[in-house]
Amino acid sequence: MHAFDVLGDPVRRRILELLAEGEQSAGTVSDVVRREFGISQPAVSQHLKVLRENGFATVRPDGTRRLYAVDSEPLRDIDAWLDRFRRFWTPHLDALATELARGKRERRLRDTDDTPDSPTS
Repeated sequence: MHAFDVLGDPVRRRILELLAEGEQSAGTVSDVVRREFGISQPAVSQHLKVLRENGFATVRPDGTRRLYAVDSEPLRDIDAWLDRFRRFWTPHLDALATELARGKRERRLRDTDDTPDSPTS
């Protein structure tokens, strides 16, 4: 399965978001996803399996629990693929950052000008 096919599913993206917060038990992931998406526990298990089999998640046993974590390697591959497209949005984001900084500076100067002089004795 292609990485974008794996990430194309909103349930799997949500699971990765949960795992990005740190290692999670299958039960914890299942509880959140079942509540948010209204799917069954076996369906959540299938999504975890897809993530695991496609290298996006790792699992380790901890007693009777199975702990899942993000495996960042496929995400690095996606980042590398996206790199050739960054030129389309990076200048726009840079321009936005410049405008935000300019607006903050203008507000700061305006607020400074609106502050009454403190009385001197």
